[in-house]
Amino acid sequence: MIIDIKETGPMPVNTYILKDETSKEAVIIDLGGSFEEIKLALDKEGYKIKFILNTHGHFDHVLGEAHVQKNHPDIPIYMHKGDLSHIQKLKDEMKYFGFESGSAELVINNFIDEKSELFIGGSRIKVLETPGHSQGGLSFYIPGALFSGDALFYRSIGRTDFYDGSYDTLINSIKTKIFPLPDDTIVYPGHGRSTKIRDEKTFNEYLN
Repeated sequence: MIIDIKETGPMPVNTYILKDETSKEAVIIDLGGSFEEIKLALDKEGYKIKFILNTHGHFDHVLGEAHVQKNHPDIPIYMHKGDLSHIQKLKDEMKYFGFESGSAELVINNFIDEKSELFIGGSRIKVLETPGHSQGGLSFYIPGALFSGDALFYRSIGRTDFYDGSYDTLINSIKTKIFPLPDDTIVYPGHGRSTKIRDEKTFNEYLN
């Protein structure tokens, strides 16, 4: 599995592109923007985008998906139903953070949870429910790699001061859903540098 990382969107988000060399399938996680640039690169390499996954519904992580929905409606977009309110309030949340909302319109009807069966090639993408930063927060796991969105960062955790955030819920999510994964798992967060579960167990002051 190849993992490419590209910062996208007005509040730079780590957009992850998973590429399976055998099936030539690609999956995008948290598309903050720059879709056509990403698609062009994948097209040149012979990859087909299977679907887009969202760790949560905050506007900085989903803003590029309005373009996808309008211009490439054949590409499914998935998220947890618990974050639907953020999609419905997309323009309001952008204005709150000082960004022009323009014609940003996004409708998501494809919902996933821990029972969902998602695959890229022959590899399963395991869905973990990790609420706390938002009510419908998800993390995605493939052997060796966890895409944690804004739940767990390098030496930090996600904000919990939004209307559906909860500090206690987030700490519980990390300790019960993320920390049981193998210690050498690389954590790819929604912002900033990657880390390892072992290191966060040892050095993250929020979790010790």
